[in-house]
Amino acid sequence: MSKLDDIDISALVLVKYPDPRLRETCTPVEQFDSRLAALVEKMFAIMYESNGVGLAASQVGVTVRLFVCNPTMTPGGERVYINPELSDGRGGLDDEEGCLSFPSISCRVKRFATISIRARGLDGSEITETGDDLLARIFQHETDHLDGRLLVDRMSPIAKIANRRLLKEMEEAFGD
Repeated sequence: MSKLDDIDISALVLVKYPDPRLRETCTPVEQFDSRLAALVEKMFAIMYESNGVGLAASQVGVTVRLFVCNPTMTPGGERVYINPELSDGRGGLDDEEGCLSFPSISCRVKRFATISIRARGLDGSEITETGDDLLARIFQHETDHLDGRLLVDRMSPIAKIANRRLLKEMEEAFGD
């Protein structure tokens, strides 16, 4: 039985910090079927509705190793990465980064400027590619989500102080 069998995909919404599902280490996807395709379709809808360039499954409360993105935000630029593994990070790029699960918060985050990814596509086929700049940042940011690592974990001490009020408001609004 797939982890997706018990989920009402049509009811999924964007999950915001500090929802505990964002901290879970996601499990590998094992079934490549119509339920997975429906999840991917719903994730793209939520990502576009939220004006994002990437979205991890955990950000809609489904803790499987899957993320979608469209770095160009143009029709046909959609990409799906299932069970991704990153390697060969090179260079450094310190740039502003935001997260749909942390609305109104952004901070500078240092990432590899170039990184390779190995994953599966929606049909289960193997994908191997190298991303630069924004695509490399998306690969790293979304894979962090799949490992339960969040933007707040990447913030410098100064950025945490600068965003302290917003983080506290989110904890009060979205916490248990």
